[in-house]
Amino acid sequence: MHRILIVDDEPNLRQVLEMYFTQKGYEVIQASSGTEALKVFEGGEGFHLVICDIKMPDMDGLKVLGEIKARAEHVPVIMVTAFGSHLGALEALRSGASDYIAKPFELEELAFRARKAIEKLALEKQVYELREEVAARTKFGFIVGKSAAMQKVGQLVEKVASSTATVLLSGESGTGKELVARAIHDLGPRKRASFVSINCAAIPETLLESELFGYERGAFTGAVRNAPGLFLEADKGTLLLDEIGEMSLGMQVKLLRVLQDHRVRPVGATREFEVDVRVIASTNQDLQAAVADKRFREDLYYRINVIHLALPPLRERKEDIPILVQHFLKKFCAAQGIPLKKVSMDAMRILENYAWPGNVRELENIVERAVALEPGGVLRLSSLPGHLASLPLPALPAADLPEEGLDLGRHLDSIARRLILQALERTDGNQTRAAKLLKMSFRSFRYYVQKFKIKDLVNPGRSAD
Repeated sequence: MHRILIVDDEPNLRQVLEMYFTQKGYEVIQASSGTEALKVFEGGEGFHLVICDIKMPDMDGLKVLGEIKARAEHVPVIMVTAFGSHLGALEALRSGASDYIAKPFELEELAFRARKAIEKLALEKQVYELREEVAARTKFGFIVGKSAAMQKVGQLVEKVASSTATVLLSGESGTGKELVARAIHDLGPRKRASFVSINCAAIPETLLESELFGYERGAFTGAVRNAPGLFLEADKGTLLLDEIGEMSLGMQVKLLRVLQDHRVRPVGATREFEVDVRVIASTNQDLQAAVADKRFREDLYYRINVIHLALPPLRERKEDIPILVQHFLKKFCAAQGIPLKKVSMDAMRILENYAWPGNVRELENIVERAVALEPGGVLRLSSLPGHLASLPLPALPAADLPEEGLDLGRHLDSIARRLILQALERTDGNQTRAAKLLKMSFRSFRYYVQKFKIKDLVNPGRSAD
Protein backbone atom coordinates (compact mmCIF):
# COMPACT_ATOMS: atom_id res chain seq x y z
CA MET A 1 0.00 0.00 0.00
CA HIS A 2 1.39 3.38 -1.01
CA ARG A 3 1.56 5.98 1.75
CA ILE A 4 0.74 9.66 1.08
CA LEU A 5 1.30 12.66 3.35
CA ILE A 6 -1.17 15.49 2.73
CA VAL A 7 -0.13 18.89 4.08
CA ASP A 8 -2.73 21.69 4.04
CA ASP A 9 -4.16 24.12 6.56
CA GLU A 10 -7.71 23.68 5.19
CA PRO A 11 -9.33 20.82 7.17
CA ASN A 12 -12.17 20.30 4.69
CA LEU A 13 -9.76 19.83 1.77
CA ARG A 14 -7.59 17.46 3.79
CA GLN A 15 -10.65 15.39 4.71
CA VAL A 16 -11.87 15.20 1.11
CA LEU A 17 -8.42 14.17 -0.16
CA GLU A 18 -8.05 11.53 2.56
CA MET A 19 -11.43 9.99 1.76
CA TYR A 20 -10.75 10.04 -1.97
CA PHE A 21 -7.25 8.54 -1.87
CA THR A 22 -8.26 5.97 0.78
CA GLN A 23 -10.96 4.73 -1.61
CA LYS A 24 -8.25 4.44 -4.26
CA GLY A 25 -6.29 2.09 -2.00
CA TYR A 26 -3.74 4.51 -0.55
CA GLU A 27 -2.81 5.02 3.09
CA VAL A 28 -3.18 8.72 3.91
CA ILE A 29 -1.59 10.71 6.73
CA GLN A 30 -2.77 14.29 7.36
CA ALA A 31 -0.79 17.30 8.58
CA SER A 32 -2.43 20.66 9.23
CA SER A 33 0.80 22.68 9.09
CA GLY A 34 4.36 22.58 7.87
CA THR A 35 5.66 22.05 11.38
CA GLU A 36 3.35 19.08 11.92
CA ALA A 37 4.27 17.69 8.50
CA LEU A 38 7.99 17.67 9.26
CA LYS A 39 7.36 16.03 12.61
CA VAL A 40 5.29 13.30 10.96
CA PHE A 41 7.62 12.92 8.00
CA GLU A 42 10.81 12.46 10.08
CA GLY A 43 13.29 10.69 7.78
CA GLY A 44 10.78 9.98 5.04
CA GLU A 45 10.86 6.21 5.52
CA GLY A 46 7.59 4.64 4.41
CA PHE A 47 6.25 7.62 2.47
CA HIS A 48 5.79 7.36 -1.28
CA LEU A 49 4.38 10.84 -1.97
CA VAL A 50 3.79 14.22 -0.33
CA ILE A 51 1.01 16.60 -1.47
CA CYS A 52 1.71 20.02 0.04
CA ASP A 53 0.03 23.42 -0.21
CA ILE A 54 2.35 26.36 -0.88
CA LYS A 55 0.42 28.97 1.16
CA MET A 56 0.24 28.05 4.84
CA PRO A 57 0.29 30.37 7.87
CA ASP A 58 3.01 28.86 10.05
CA MET A 59 5.54 27.74 7.43
CA ASP A 60 5.74 28.42 3.72
CA GLY A 61 5.20 25.32 1.58
CA LEU A 62 8.46 25.95 -0.27
CA LYS A 63 10.31 25.76 3.05
CA VAL A 64 8.53 22.50 3.84
CA LEU A 65 9.57 21.24 0.40
CA GLY A 66 13.21 22.13 1.10
CA GLU A 67 13.20 20.33 4.45
CA ILE A 68 11.58 17.23 2.96
CA LYS A 69 14.13 17.10 0.13
CA ALA A 70 16.99 17.52 2.61
CA ARG A 71 15.73 14.54 4.60
CA ALA A 72 14.52 12.24 1.82
CA GLU A 73 15.42 13.53 -1.60
CA HIS A 74 13.88 10.54 -3.36
CA VAL A 75 10.30 11.12 -2.12
CA PRO A 76 8.26 13.00 -4.77
CA VAL A 77 6.37 16.13 -3.72
CA ILE A 78 3.37 17.63 -5.56
CA MET A 79 2.86 21.29 -4.66
CA VAL A 80 -0.65 22.79 -4.60
CA THR A 81 -0.69 26.43 -5.75
CA ALA A 82 -3.28 29.18 -5.92
CA PHE A 83 -4.93 29.74 -9.30
CA GLY A 84 -2.60 31.67 -11.62
CA SER A 85 0.37 31.49 -9.22
CA HIS A 86 2.87 30.46 -11.88
CA LEU A 87 5.87 32.03 -10.14
CA GLY A 88 5.30 29.93 -7.03
CA ALA A 89 4.91 26.82 -9.17
CA LEU A 90 8.15 27.47 -11.05
CA GLU A 91 9.99 28.12 -7.79
CA ALA A 92 8.65 24.82 -6.44
CA LEU A 93 9.90 22.91 -9.48
CA ARG A 94 13.33 24.56 -9.18
CA SER A 95 13.41 23.54 -5.49
CA GLY A 96 12.82 19.87 -6.28
CA ALA A 97 9.05 19.40 -6.53
CA SER A 98 8.11 16.64 -8.94
CA ASP A 99 4.91 18.38 -10.07
CA TYR A 100 2.36 21.07 -9.16
CA ILE A 101 -1.37 21.54 -9.52
CA ALA A 102 -3.38 24.75 -9.25
CA LYS A 103 -6.55 25.23 -7.18
CA PRO A 104 -9.30 24.48 -7.90
CA PHE A 105 -8.46 21.09 -9.31
CA GLU A 106 -10.25 17.91 -10.29
CA LEU A 107 -9.63 14.97 -7.97
CA GLU A 108 -9.09 12.66 -10.91
CA GLU A 109 -6.35 14.92 -12.26
CA LEU A 110 -4.58 15.00 -8.89
CA ALA A 111 -4.89 11.20 -8.65
CA PHE A 112 -3.39 10.86 -12.12
CA ARG A 113 -0.42 13.07 -11.19
CA ALA A 114 0.02 11.22 -7.90
CA ARG A 115 0.06 7.84 -9.65
CA LYS A 116 2.62 9.07 -12.18
CA ALA A 117 4.88 10.44 -9.44
CA ILE A 118 4.76 7.17 -7.48
CA GLU A 119 5.40 5.12 -10.62
CA LYS A 120 8.40 7.31 -11.42
CA LEU A 121 9.72 6.77 -7.88
CA ALA A 122 9.38 3.00 -8.25
CA LEU A 123 11.11 3.08 -11.64
CA GLU A 124 13.99 5.19 -10.31
CA LYS A 125 14.39 2.78 -7.39
CA GLN A 126 14.46 -0.17 -9.77
CA VAL A 127 17.05 1.52 -12.00
CA TYR A 128 19.18 2.36 -8.96
CA GLU A 129 19.05 -1.23 -7.70
CA LEU A 130 19.91 -2.57 -11.16
CA ARG A 131 22.87 -0.21 -11.41
CA GLU A 132 24.05 -1.37 -7.99
CA GLU A 133 23.71 -4.98 -9.08
CA VAL A 134 25.63 -4.33 -12.28
CA ALA A 135 28.34 -2.51 -10.34
CA ALA A 136 28.55 -5.32 -7.81
CA ARG A 137 28.70 -8.13 -10.33
CA THR A 138 31.14 -8.39 -13.15
CA LYS A 139 30.16 -9.88 -16.52
CA PHE A 140 31.09 -13.20 -14.93
CA GLY A 141 27.87 -13.78 -13.02
CA PHE A 142 29.43 -16.06 -10.40
CA ILE A 143 31.92 -13.39 -9.26
CA VAL A 144 31.05 -10.54 -6.90
CA GLY A 145 33.80 -7.95 -7.21
CA LYS A 146 35.74 -5.82 -9.63
CA SER A 147 39.41 -6.56 -8.86
CA ALA A 148 41.77 -7.41 -11.69
CA ALA A 149 42.63 -10.70 -9.96
CA MET A 150 39.03 -11.91 -9.98
CA GLN A 151 38.46 -10.64 -13.52
CA LYS A 152 41.36 -12.85 -14.57
CA VAL A 153 39.80 -15.81 -12.77
CA GLY A 154 36.54 -15.16 -14.61
CA GLN A 155 38.28 -15.06 -17.97
CA LEU A 156 40.05 -18.35 -17.25
CA VAL A 157 36.82 -20.02 -16.13
CA GLU A 158 35.12 -19.02 -19.38
CA LYS A 159 38.02 -20.50 -21.36
CA VAL A 160 38.25 -23.82 -19.53
CA ALA A 161 34.51 -24.41 -19.10
CA SER A 162 34.04 -25.74 -22.64
CA SER A 163 36.93 -28.22 -22.41
CA THR A 164 36.97 -31.66 -20.82
CA ALA A 165 40.38 -31.22 -19.15
CA THR A 166 40.85 -31.87 -15.46
CA VAL A 167 41.11 -28.64 -13.44
CA LEU A 168 43.01 -28.02 -10.21
CA LEU A 169 41.74 -25.13 -8.07
CA SER A 170 44.12 -23.90 -5.40
CA GLY A 171 43.63 -21.24 -2.77
CA GLU A 172 43.21 -20.64 0.92
CA SER A 173 40.09 -21.84 2.72
CA GLY A 174 37.13 -19.58 2.07
CA THR A 175 38.29 -18.14 -1.26
CA GLY A 176 35.39 -19.65 -3.18
CA LYS A 177 36.86 -22.74 -4.81
CA GLU A 178 33.55 -24.65 -4.85
CA LEU A 179 31.79 -21.58 -6.29
CA VAL A 180 34.29 -21.49 -9.17
CA ALA A 181 33.96 -25.25 -9.69
CA ARG A 182 30.20 -24.88 -10.01
CA ALA A 183 30.69 -22.03 -12.47
CA ILE A 184 32.94 -24.21 -14.65
CA HIS A 185 30.21 -26.85 -14.64
CA ASP A 186 27.34 -24.41 -15.27
CA LEU A 187 29.12 -22.65 -18.15
CA GLY A 188 30.15 -25.87 -19.88
CA PRO A 189 28.40 -28.47 -22.04
CA ARG A 190 27.74 -30.69 -18.98
CA LYS A 191 25.51 -28.13 -17.24
CA ARG A 192 22.36 -30.25 -17.68
CA ALA A 193 23.99 -33.21 -15.92
CA SER A 194 24.85 -33.58 -12.23
CA PHE A 195 27.39 -31.56 -10.28
CA VAL A 196 28.59 -33.70 -7.37
CA SER A 197 30.96 -32.61 -4.62
CA ILE A 198 32.81 -34.52 -1.91
CA ASN A 199 35.15 -33.26 0.81
CA CYS A 200 38.00 -35.76 0.91
CA ALA A 201 39.13 -34.48 4.33
CA ALA A 202 35.74 -35.04 5.96
CA ILE A 203 35.39 -38.77 5.20
CA PRO A 204 37.51 -41.51 6.84
CA GLU A 205 39.80 -43.40 4.45
CA THR A 206 37.91 -46.64 5.03
CA LEU A 207 34.69 -45.07 3.74
CA LEU A 208 36.08 -42.81 1.00
CA GLU A 209 36.58 -45.64 -1.49
CA SER A 210 32.98 -46.84 -1.22
CA GLU A 211 31.72 -43.23 -1.38
CA LEU A 212 33.63 -42.57 -4.60
CA PHE A 213 33.34 -45.90 -6.39
CA GLY A 214 30.26 -47.44 -4.79
CA TYR A 215 29.83 -50.95 -3.39
CA GLU A 216 27.96 -54.18 -3.97
CA ARG A 217 25.49 -55.67 -1.56
CA GLY A 218 27.30 -57.80 1.04
CA ALA A 219 30.69 -56.21 0.35
CA PHE A 220 31.02 -55.36 4.04
CA THR A 221 28.95 -55.33 7.21
CA GLY A 222 25.98 -53.02 6.72
CA ALA A 223 26.06 -53.14 2.89
CA VAL A 224 22.47 -54.30 2.52
CA ARG A 225 22.00 -52.91 -0.99
CA ASN A 226 24.02 -51.86 -4.01
CA ALA A 227 25.25 -48.26 -4.01
CA PRO A 228 26.54 -46.64 -7.22
CA GLY A 229 29.12 -44.23 -5.76
CA LEU A 230 29.76 -40.61 -6.69
CA PHE A 231 31.64 -41.29 -9.94
CA LEU A 232 28.62 -43.10 -11.37
CA GLU A 233 26.27 -40.50 -9.89
CA ALA A 234 28.23 -37.77 -11.69
CA ASP A 235 28.31 -39.68 -15.00
CA LYS A 236 28.12 -37.21 -17.93
CA GLY A 237 28.54 -34.43 -15.35
CA THR A 238 31.17 -33.00 -13.01
CA LEU A 239 32.76 -34.34 -9.81
CA LEU A 240 34.52 -31.95 -7.42
CA LEU A 241 37.15 -33.60 -5.22
CA ASP A 242 37.49 -30.95 -2.52
CA GLU A 243 40.64 -30.95 -0.34
CA ILE A 244 42.24 -33.63 -2.46
CA GLY A 245 45.53 -33.05 -0.64
CA GLU A 246 44.09 -34.88 2.38
CA MET A 247 43.60 -38.11 0.45
CA SER A 248 45.75 -41.05 1.55
CA LEU A 249 48.44 -42.45 -0.75
CA GLY A 250 46.50 -45.70 -1.11
CA MET A 251 43.37 -43.88 -2.28
CA GLN A 252 45.49 -41.75 -4.61
CA VAL A 253 46.56 -44.88 -6.48
CA LYS A 254 42.95 -46.00 -6.95
CA LEU A 255 41.86 -42.52 -8.03
CA LEU A 256 44.67 -42.28 -10.56
CA ARG A 257 43.57 -45.54 -12.18
CA VAL A 258 40.00 -44.27 -12.58
CA LEU A 259 41.21 -40.99 -14.09
CA GLN A 260 43.37 -42.86 -16.60
CA ASP A 261 40.95 -45.66 -17.55
CA HIS A 262 37.59 -43.89 -17.06
CA ARG A 263 36.30 -47.04 -15.39
CA VAL A 264 35.28 -47.73 -11.78
CA ARG A 265 34.90 -50.98 -9.87
CA PRO A 266 32.57 -50.77 -6.84
CA VAL A 267 33.84 -52.35 -3.63
CA GLY A 268 33.01 -56.07 -3.67
CA ALA A 269 32.15 -56.06 -7.40
CA THR A 270 33.67 -58.36 -10.04
CA ARG A 271 33.05 -56.06 -12.99
CA GLU A 272 33.86 -52.48 -13.93
CA PHE A 273 31.63 -49.67 -15.16
CA GLU A 274 32.64 -47.08 -17.71
CA VAL A 275 32.19 -43.46 -16.55
CA ASP A 276 32.34 -40.13 -18.34
CA VAL A 277 33.07 -37.59 -15.62
CA ARG A 278 34.84 -34.26 -15.67
CA VAL A 279 36.95 -34.09 -12.51
CA ILE A 280 37.77 -30.83 -10.75
CA ALA A 281 40.09 -31.03 -7.76
CA SER A 282 40.63 -28.33 -5.15
CA THR A 283 43.11 -27.84 -2.36
CA ASN A 284 44.31 -25.28 0.16
CA GLN A 285 47.70 -27.01 0.33
CA ASP A 286 50.88 -26.56 -1.68
CA LEU A 287 50.68 -29.83 -3.60
CA GLN A 288 54.13 -29.36 -5.14
CA ALA A 289 55.58 -29.28 -1.63
CA ALA A 290 53.48 -32.32 -0.75
CA VAL A 291 54.94 -34.15 -3.78
CA ALA A 292 58.45 -33.24 -2.65
CA ASP A 293 57.65 -34.57 0.84
CA LYS A 294 56.23 -37.83 -0.62
CA ARG A 295 52.79 -37.04 0.80
CA PHE A 296 51.19 -36.75 -2.62
CA ARG A 297 51.86 -38.86 -5.70
CA GLU A 298 53.67 -37.04 -8.46
CA ASP A 299 51.84 -38.90 -11.23
CA LEU A 300 48.45 -37.99 -9.74
CA TYR A 301 49.55 -34.38 -9.31
CA TYR A 302 50.32 -34.03 -13.01
CA ARG A 303 47.11 -35.88 -13.90
CA ILE A 304 44.87 -33.44 -12.02
CA ASN A 305 46.96 -30.34 -12.76
CA VAL A 306 46.15 -30.14 -16.47
CA ILE A 307 44.64 -26.65 -15.97
CA HIS A 308 45.50 -24.76 -12.81
CA LEU A 309 43.43 -21.87 -11.42
CA ALA A 310 44.80 -20.10 -8.33
CA LEU A 311 42.22 -18.09 -6.39
CA PRO A 312 43.62 -14.98 -4.67
CA PRO A 313 43.05 -14.45 -0.93
CA LEU A 314 40.72 -11.61 0.05
CA ARG A 315 43.57 -9.53 1.50
CA GLU A 316 45.04 -9.28 -2.01
CA ARG A 317 41.83 -7.86 -3.52
CA LYS A 318 40.67 -5.39 -0.91
CA GLU A 319 38.85 -3.28 -3.48
CA ASP A 320 36.27 -6.09 -3.59
CA ILE A 321 35.49 -5.89 0.15
CA PRO A 322 32.91 -3.02 0.02
CA ILE A 323 31.15 -4.74 -2.90
CA LEU A 324 31.08 -8.07 -1.07
CA VAL A 325 29.81 -6.40 2.11
CA GLN A 326 26.97 -4.80 0.16
CA HIS A 327 26.19 -8.13 -1.51
CA PHE A 328 25.99 -9.96 1.82
CA LEU A 329 23.95 -7.15 3.41
CA LYS A 330 21.33 -7.49 0.69
CA LYS A 331 21.35 -11.26 1.04
CA PHE A 332 20.89 -11.43 4.81
CA CYS A 333 18.56 -8.43 5.20
CA ALA A 334 16.30 -9.92 2.53
CA ALA A 335 16.43 -13.33 4.22
CA GLN A 336 15.31 -11.76 7.52
CA GLY A 337 12.69 -9.56 5.85
CA ILE A 338 14.17 -6.32 7.22
CA PRO A 339 15.16 -3.03 5.52
CA LEU A 340 18.62 -2.95 4.01
CA LYS A 341 21.20 -1.93 6.61
CA LYS A 342 24.18 0.31 5.94
CA VAL A 343 27.78 0.25 7.20
CA SER A 344 29.46 3.17 8.95
CA MET A 345 32.67 4.46 7.42
CA ASP A 346 34.74 3.53 10.48
CA ALA A 347 33.42 -0.03 10.39
CA MET A 348 34.11 -0.27 6.66
CA ARG A 349 37.69 0.98 7.17
CA ILE A 350 38.27 -1.84 9.66
CA LEU A 351 36.75 -4.42 7.29
CA GLU A 352 38.87 -3.16 4.39
CA ASN A 353 42.12 -3.36 6.34
CA TYR A 354 41.63 -6.67 8.18
CA ALA A 355 43.78 -9.60 6.96
CA TRP A 356 40.81 -12.03 6.57
CA PRO A 357 42.48 -15.38 7.26
CA GLY A 358 39.11 -17.03 6.56
CA ASN A 359 38.67 -14.99 3.37
CA VAL A 360 35.23 -14.46 1.80
CA ARG A 361 33.60 -17.12 3.99
CA GLU A 362 34.77 -15.31 7.13
CA LEU A 363 33.53 -11.96 5.79
CA GLU A 364 30.14 -13.48 4.96
CA ASN A 365 29.80 -14.93 8.47
CA ILE A 366 30.71 -11.61 10.11
CA VAL A 367 28.18 -9.67 8.03
CA GLU A 368 25.48 -12.25 8.81
CA ARG A 369 26.27 -11.96 12.53
CA ALA A 370 26.20 -8.17 12.46
CA VAL A 371 22.87 -8.07 10.62
CA ALA A 372 21.34 -10.46 13.13
CA LEU A 373 22.60 -8.68 16.26
CA GLU A 374 22.55 -4.98 15.30
CA PRO A 375 19.10 -3.51 16.12
CA GLY A 376 19.74 -0.24 14.28
CA GLY A 377 19.90 0.51 10.59
CA VAL A 378 23.67 1.11 10.52
CA LEU A 379 26.40 -1.43 11.29
CA ARG A 380 28.98 0.36 13.43
CA LEU A 381 32.27 -0.66 15.04
CA SER A 382 30.29 -1.96 18.01
CA SER A 383 28.37 -4.27 15.64
CA LEU A 384 31.56 -6.16 14.73
CA PRO A 385 33.06 -9.05 16.73
CA GLY A 386 35.43 -8.05 19.53
CA HIS A 387 38.62 -8.96 17.69
CA LEU A 388 37.64 -6.54 14.90
CA ALA A 389 35.99 -3.79 16.96
CA SER A 390 39.12 -3.48 19.13
CA LEU A 391 41.45 -2.93 16.18
CA PRO A 392 42.87 0.61 15.79
CA LEU A 393 41.39 2.62 12.94
CA PRO A 394 43.80 2.75 9.98
CA ALA A 395 45.30 6.14 9.24
CA LEU A 396 43.64 8.14 6.48
CA PRO A 397 45.61 8.26 3.21
CA ALA A 398 48.20 11.00 2.89
CA ALA A 399 47.35 14.04 0.80
CA ASP A 400 50.02 13.52 -1.85
CA LEU A 401 49.67 14.95 -5.32
CA PRO A 402 49.48 12.15 -7.92
CA GLU A 403 51.80 12.31 -10.90
CA GLU A 404 48.86 12.86 -13.23
CA GLY A 405 47.45 15.68 -11.06
CA LEU A 406 43.93 15.90 -9.61
CA ASP A 407 40.78 18.03 -9.49
CA LEU A 408 41.44 19.91 -6.24
CA GLY A 409 37.84 21.02 -5.73
CA ARG A 410 36.42 17.51 -6.09
CA HIS A 411 39.22 16.09 -3.93
CA LEU A 412 38.54 18.56 -1.10
CA ASP A 413 34.79 17.93 -1.37
CA SER A 414 35.46 14.20 -1.07
CA ILE A 415 37.51 14.74 2.10
CA ALA A 416 34.89 17.11 3.56
CA ARG A 417 32.06 14.67 2.84
CA ARG A 418 33.97 11.81 4.47
CA LEU A 419 34.64 13.82 7.64
CA ILE A 420 31.02 15.03 7.88
CA LEU A 421 29.79 11.45 7.57
CA GLN A 422 32.16 10.33 10.32
CA ALA A 423 31.03 13.19 12.56
CA LEU A 424 27.38 12.22 12.04
CA GLU A 425 28.16 8.56 12.75
CA ARG A 426 29.90 9.42 16.03
CA THR A 427 27.04 11.68 17.20
CA ASP A 428 24.20 9.37 16.13
CA GLY A 429 23.03 11.87 13.53
CA ASN A 430 22.99 14.89 15.87
CA GLN A 431 24.00 17.75 13.59
CA THR A 432 24.75 20.26 16.35
CA ARG A 433 27.24 17.96 18.07
CA ALA A 434 28.68 16.89 14.70
CA ALA A 435 29.26 20.55 13.78
CA LYS A 436 31.08 21.07 17.09
CA LEU A 437 33.35 18.10 16.37
CA LEU A 438 34.40 19.78 13.12
CA LYS A 439 34.66 23.28 14.72
CA MET A 440 31.95 24.58 12.36
CA SER A 441 28.83 26.67 12.81
CA PHE A 442 25.57 24.80 12.59
CA ARG A 443 24.60 26.87 9.53
CA SER A 444 27.82 25.92 7.69
CA PHE A 445 27.44 22.27 8.66
CA ARG A 446 23.84 22.23 7.44
CA TYR A 447 24.96 23.77 4.14
CA TYR A 448 27.45 20.97 3.52
CA VAL A 449 24.91 18.29 4.52
CA GLN A 450 22.59 19.62 1.84
CA LYS A 451 25.39 20.16 -0.69
CA PHE A 452 26.62 16.58 -0.38
CA LYS A 453 23.05 15.22 -0.20
CA ILE A 454 23.73 13.41 3.07
CA LYS A 455 20.48 12.09 4.48
CA ASP A 456 20.98 8.48 5.60
CA LEU A 457 22.77 9.30 8.88
CA VAL A 458 21.01 12.58 9.70
CA ASN A 459 18.62 12.21 12.64
CA PRO A 460 15.94 14.87 12.06
CA GLY A 461 14.75 14.63 15.64
CA ARG A 462 18.21 15.37 17.00
CA SER A 463 19.44 18.25 14.86
CA ALA A 464 20.05 20.27 17.99
CA ASP A 465 20.83 19.53 21.64
